[in-house]
Amino acid sequence: MKNVFVLLLLCLTVFGGKAQTDTTWTKGGAASLNFNQIGLTNWAAGGENAFSAQLLTGFFANYKKEHASWDNYLIANYGIITANDNQDIRKNDDRLELNSKYGQYAFGDFYYSAMLNFLTQFTDGYDYFTSDQIPISKLMAPGYLTAALGMDWKPNKEFSLFLSPATGKFTFVLDDSIANAGTYGNTAAVVDALGNIITPGEQVRAEFGASMVALLNTNITENISNSGRLTLFNNFTDPVRENRGNIDVNFVNTLSVKATKFITISLYLEVIYDHDIAIPTYDEDNIIIGEGPKTQFKEIFGVGFSYRLGDPLPAE
Repeated sequence: MKNVFVLLLLCLTVFGGKAQTDTTWTKGGAASLNFNQIGLTNWAAGGENAFSAQLLTGFFANYKKEHASWDNYLIANYGIITANDNQDIRKNDDRLELNSKYGQYAFGDFYYSAMLNFLTQFTDGYDYFTSDQIPISKLMAPGYLTAALGMDWKPNKEFSLFLSPATGKFTFVLDDSIANAGTYGNTAAVVDALGNIITPGEQVRAEFGASMVALLNTNITENISNSGRLTLFNNFTDPVRENRGNIDVNFVNTLSVKATKFITISLYLEVIYDHDIAIPTYDEDNIIIGEGPKTQFKEIFGVGFSYRLGDPLPAE
């Protein structure tokens, strides 16, 4: 967890302070800390004590001068929850993401653009149905790097639509045991009848195709804001020809209500579908009976402390 706080302190140093006098750059961000606690004593209906906390942060550094623009956005989220009557600590949120987009004015509301996206996590993740000792994910296992060239349509400050016919997506699984499992679309290890590894699992998977990224960042009222992003990717080079029509979907949306100067109510939603990610199916005894692609959902509702720094948060 210390990596999370080191990164947060670095971001506060770089992006903090007063608004910039150099108007070609705008820098700033926001951080919120949400808590939830349940305490039970002699509770006849049953249950267990629990505590959870989520740290949600976003930092931006954007450049704009004449016909050129360069937008950068860093997301660093981490959450924990206790289990087994506060005896175990488990994570319930973990995201490290960097987005960078450079644009050169073309015509009208269109820009020639290049986009780079990097996504991974801070700490080990576990499937607690099967084991709390063997991680199924780690830092850079998986990690995703996406690079794209295309056109960006910016009709106003709140919305943009990026279309790319040339997108490279790289999946990194830089851990031997996780790579051998082949969970994240990489080729799994080849093993003999005794389970000995003949060929290790693929640690880097490259895909090439087309992508679309739609961004919306708007203030609904003075105290209510909404920020959303929809990303679609189609892999032209899937070795299984029947899979080339599949679309990877990643949708994230955050609705924030500013209750007071430092108290914010937020609802975070994330939906993912990736045909290449194998998700296990369990029976009633929590035994794996199969695996395959499924739609993934994440929802975080929080009430906590929030703080903004630097320049006002712009529309992405």
